[in-house]
Amino acid sequence: MSIGHTLLGLLESGPRHGYDLKRAFDEKFGHDRPLHYGQVYSTMSRLLKNGLVEVDGIEPGGGPERKRYAITEAGITDVQRWLATPEKPEPYLQSTLYTKVVLALLTRRDAGDILDNQRAEHLRLMRILTDRKRKGDLADQLICDHALFHLEADLRWLELTAARLDKLAEVVAQ
Repeated sequence: MSIGHTLLGLLESGPRHGYDLKRAFDEKFGHDRPLHYGQVYSTMSRLLKNGLVEVDGIEPGGGPERKRYAITEAGITDVQRWLATPEKPEPYLQSTLYTKVVLALLTRRDAGDILDNQRAEHLRLMRILTDRKRKGDLADQLICDHALFHLEADLRWLELTAARLDKLAEVVAQ
Protein backbone atom coordinates (compact mmCIF):
# COMPACT_ATOMS: atom_id res chain seq x y z
CA MET A 1 0.00 0.00 0.00
CA SER A 2 1.27 3.46 -0.81
CA ILE A 3 1.05 5.36 2.45
CA GLY A 4 1.80 8.66 0.74
CA HIS A 5 -1.01 8.26 -1.76
CA THR A 6 -3.39 7.12 0.95
CA LEU A 7 -2.61 10.18 3.09
CA LEU A 8 -3.02 12.41 0.04
CA GLY A 9 -6.40 10.83 -0.66
CA LEU A 10 -7.48 11.46 2.92
CA LEU A 11 -6.52 15.12 2.50
CA GLU A 12 -8.88 15.53 -0.46
CA SER A 13 -11.78 15.92 1.98
CA GLY A 14 -10.05 18.92 3.57
CA PRO A 15 -6.94 20.06 5.46
CA ARG A 16 -5.84 17.98 8.46
CA HIS A 17 -3.14 17.78 11.09
CA GLY A 18 -0.75 14.83 11.12
CA TYR A 19 -2.51 13.42 14.19
CA ASP A 20 -5.87 13.51 12.38
CA LEU A 21 -4.37 11.86 9.30
CA LYS A 22 -2.93 9.04 11.41
CA ARG A 23 -6.26 8.51 13.17
CA ALA A 24 -8.20 8.48 9.87
CA PHE A 25 -5.67 6.11 8.28
CA ASP A 26 -5.76 3.70 11.22
CA GLU A 27 -9.56 3.80 11.31
CA LYS A 28 -9.99 3.09 7.59
CA PHE A 29 -6.92 1.05 6.64
CA GLY A 30 -4.70 0.28 9.63
CA HIS A 31 -6.75 -2.31 11.52
CA ASP A 32 -3.87 -4.76 11.53
CA ARG A 33 -0.96 -2.38 11.01
CA PRO A 34 -1.50 1.10 12.42
CA LEU A 35 0.85 3.84 11.28
CA HIS A 36 3.51 5.18 13.59
CA TYR A 37 3.48 8.93 14.12
CA GLY A 38 7.03 9.18 12.79
CA GLN A 39 5.90 7.50 9.59
CA VAL A 40 3.10 10.03 9.13
CA TYR A 41 5.34 13.02 9.68
CA SER A 42 8.21 11.75 7.53
CA THR A 43 5.74 11.01 4.73
CA MET A 44 4.13 14.45 5.06
CA SER A 45 7.58 16.06 4.96
CA ARG A 46 8.37 14.21 1.72
CA LEU A 47 4.98 15.14 0.20
CA LEU A 48 5.58 18.77 1.18
CA LYS A 49 9.05 18.74 -0.39
CA ASN A 50 7.57 17.25 -3.59
CA GLY A 51 4.87 19.90 -3.81
CA LEU A 52 1.98 17.47 -3.30
CA VAL A 53 0.84 19.10 -0.05
CA GLU A 54 1.24 22.53 1.50
CA VAL A 55 1.07 23.80 5.05
CA ASP A 56 -2.39 25.32 5.43
CA GLY A 57 -1.81 26.67 8.91
CA ILE A 58 0.28 26.34 12.03
CA GLU A 59 -1.25 26.25 15.49
CA PRO A 60 0.56 26.36 18.82
CA GLY A 61 0.09 23.26 20.94
CA GLY A 62 1.18 21.85 24.26
CA GLY A 63 4.34 20.65 22.55
CA PRO A 64 5.59 21.35 19.06
CA GLU A 65 3.54 23.52 16.74
CA ARG A 66 0.81 21.65 14.90
CA LYS A 67 0.93 21.95 11.11
CA ARG A 68 -2.28 21.59 9.16
CA TYR A 69 -1.67 20.10 5.71
CA ALA A 70 -3.71 20.61 2.54
CA ILE A 71 -3.42 18.74 -0.74
CA THR A 72 -2.25 20.73 -3.77
CA GLU A 73 -3.51 20.40 -7.36
CA ALA A 74 -0.37 18.40 -8.09
CA GLY A 75 -1.27 16.12 -5.19
CA ILE A 76 -4.80 15.62 -6.51
CA THR A 77 -3.39 14.76 -9.94
CA ASP A 78 -0.93 12.32 -8.34
CA VAL A 79 -3.69 10.56 -6.40
CA GLN A 80 -5.83 10.32 -9.53
CA ARG A 81 -2.94 8.80 -11.48
CA TRP A 82 -2.25 6.31 -8.68
CA LEU A 83 -5.92 5.29 -8.42
CA ALA A 84 -6.16 4.78 -12.19
CA THR A 85 -3.03 2.59 -12.34
CA PRO A 86 -3.82 -1.12 -11.89
CA GLU A 87 -1.84 -2.94 -9.21
CA LYS A 88 0.53 -5.59 -10.52
CA PRO A 89 -0.86 -9.03 -9.71
CA GLU A 90 1.45 -11.00 -7.45
CA PRO A 91 2.09 -14.39 -9.06
CA TYR A 92 4.03 -15.84 -6.10
CA LEU A 93 6.42 -17.63 -8.45
CA GLN A 94 9.21 -17.83 -5.88
CA SER A 95 7.30 -18.64 -2.71
CA THR A 96 9.04 -19.54 0.50
CA LEU A 97 6.71 -22.48 0.94
CA TYR A 98 7.70 -24.00 -2.40
CA THR A 99 11.35 -23.57 -1.43
CA LYS A 100 10.75 -25.36 1.88
CA VAL A 101 9.04 -28.28 0.12
CA VAL A 102 11.86 -28.69 -2.40
CA LEU A 103 14.54 -28.38 0.29
CA ALA A 104 12.75 -30.98 2.41
CA LEU A 105 12.76 -33.35 -0.56
CA LEU A 106 16.43 -32.62 -1.33
CA THR A 107 17.43 -33.29 2.27
CA ARG A 108 15.23 -36.38 2.62
CA ARG A 109 12.91 -34.76 5.14
CA ASP A 110 9.16 -35.27 5.15
CA ALA A 111 7.74 -32.62 2.79
CA GLY A 112 4.27 -33.91 3.60
CA ASP A 113 4.71 -32.73 7.18
CA ILE A 114 5.61 -29.26 5.94
CA LEU A 115 2.47 -29.17 3.80
CA ASP A 116 0.32 -30.50 6.67
CA ASN A 117 1.69 -27.93 9.11
CA GLN A 118 1.13 -25.15 6.60
CA ARG A 119 -2.42 -26.36 5.92
CA ALA A 120 -3.15 -26.28 9.66
CA GLU A 121 -1.76 -22.73 9.91
CA HIS A 122 -3.83 -21.57 6.94
CA LEU A 123 -6.99 -23.11 8.43
CA ARG A 124 -6.26 -21.47 11.81
CA LEU A 125 -5.93 -18.06 10.16
CA MET A 126 -9.04 -18.66 8.06
CA ARG A 127 -11.06 -19.33 11.24
CA ILE A 128 -9.80 -16.08 12.77
CA LEU A 129 -10.62 -14.10 9.61
CA THR A 130 -14.05 -15.71 9.30
CA ASP A 131 -14.86 -14.72 12.88
CA ARG A 132 -13.59 -11.19 12.26
CA LYS A 133 -15.66 -11.00 9.07
CA ARG A 134 -18.79 -12.15 10.90
CA LYS A 135 -18.36 -9.40 13.54
CA GLY A 136 -17.03 -6.65 11.28
CA ASP A 137 -18.50 -3.83 9.27
CA LEU A 138 -18.61 -3.87 5.47
CA ALA A 139 -15.01 -2.64 5.11
CA ASP A 140 -13.76 -5.37 7.45
CA GLN A 141 -15.83 -7.97 5.61
CA LEU A 142 -14.30 -6.99 2.27
CA ILE A 143 -10.76 -7.00 3.66
CA CYS A 144 -11.34 -10.43 5.21
CA ASP A 145 -12.88 -11.77 1.99
CA HIS A 146 -9.78 -10.69 0.07
CA ALA A 147 -7.49 -12.50 2.50
CA LEU A 148 -9.74 -15.58 2.68
CA PHE A 149 -9.82 -15.95 -1.10
CA HIS A 150 -6.02 -15.87 -1.20
CA LEU A 151 -5.81 -18.43 1.59
CA GLU A 152 -8.28 -20.68 -0.24
CA ALA A 153 -6.07 -20.54 -3.33
CA ASP A 154 -3.07 -21.44 -1.17
CA LEU A 155 -4.99 -24.42 0.26
CA ARG A 156 -5.73 -25.66 -3.26
CA TRP A 157 -2.01 -25.41 -4.03
CA LEU A 158 -1.15 -27.31 -0.84
CA GLU A 159 -3.53 -30.12 -1.78
CA LEU A 160 -2.26 -30.28 -5.36
CA THR A 161 1.36 -30.31 -4.21
CA ALA A 162 0.67 -33.03 -1.63
CA ALA A 163 -0.89 -35.16 -4.36
CA ARG A 164 2.23 -34.67 -6.54
CA LEU A 165 4.95 -35.04 -3.90
CA ASP A 166 6.24 -38.39 -5.23
CA LYS A 167 6.59 -37.03 -8.75
CA LEU A 168 8.19 -33.79 -7.45
CA ALA A 169 10.65 -35.87 -5.42
CA GLU A 170 11.70 -37.66 -8.63
CA VAL A 171 12.18 -34.40 -10.51
CA VAL A 172 14.10 -32.77 -7.66
CA ALA A 173 16.41 -35.78 -7.29
CA GLN A 174 17.63 -35.50 -10.90
